[in-house]
Amino acid sequence: MSDILVHTEAGVMTLTFNRLDKKNSITSAMYGELADALAQAEQDGAVRAVLIQGDATIFSAGNDIGDFLNQPPSTQESPVFRFLRGIATFPKPIVAAVCGPAVGIGTTMLFHCDLVYAGDNAAFSMPFVNLGLCPEAASSLLVPQMFGYHRAAEALLLGEPFMAEAALEVGLVNRVVPPTEANAIAQAQARKLAAKPLTALIETKRLMKKSQQPALLERMGEEGQSFGRMLREPAAREAFTAFMEKRKPDFSKV
Repeated sequence: MSDILVHTEAGVMTLTFNRLDKKNSITSAMYGELADALAQAEQDGAVRAVLIQGDATIFSAGNDIGDFLNQPPSTQESPVFRFLRGIATFPKPIVAAVCGPAVGIGTTMLFHCDLVYAGDNAAFSMPFVNLGLCPEAASSLLVPQMFGYHRAAEALLLGEPFMAEAALEVGLVNRVVPPTEANAIAQAQARKLAAKPLTALIETKRLMKKSQQPALLERMGEEGQSFGRMLREPAAREAFTAFMEKRKPDFSKV
């Protein structure tokens, strides 16, 4: 069974994180599958919307740390960067259903979705600084735009979780629902979109994103370069070593 389930029905391609025993943490291979699925969905005229979902108890714990350390992204063609460019430039509507923890990229990918439905158990976090790293997925641009600077600083500099109601208040999610209903509600919304004229959906999304797209891709590239450099520096090494050793990191000497 794949760690990413791909199912297309009624014009909706549904991508499901299917690695519950590992908290839906994302490996390089999973990023590749997600990137390939989005590329296929973009070209397939029968796919009119995409839905990304996890389990009622967890969306994603973010990067699989062990896999990430063994296969760090080394170029802009690495699977994670292919996925990020793919979701950022995807022309058709993307809907997400998020329940439980959504860590790191589990949160930042949502800024590139068009509709987001959260279970009332959702907990969003972007703990990049805590790992000795910087934001990714153009979140250093998008989070201040959506949250306002001070709330963005709280989310990105402290890296602490914020819950579904706070995400609703700042506009990251459209609606908060019971966790057992989130995937079904998101699927119903995706099917509503799929029943509409595809050309009108694509053109409306293009126009809404037009002024932001060049800056977004530029920032994503800049973040990627910084992220790769910082990944090799002492703070990140200490953070990841502490994580693997299940201890609190000590940044006093880095």
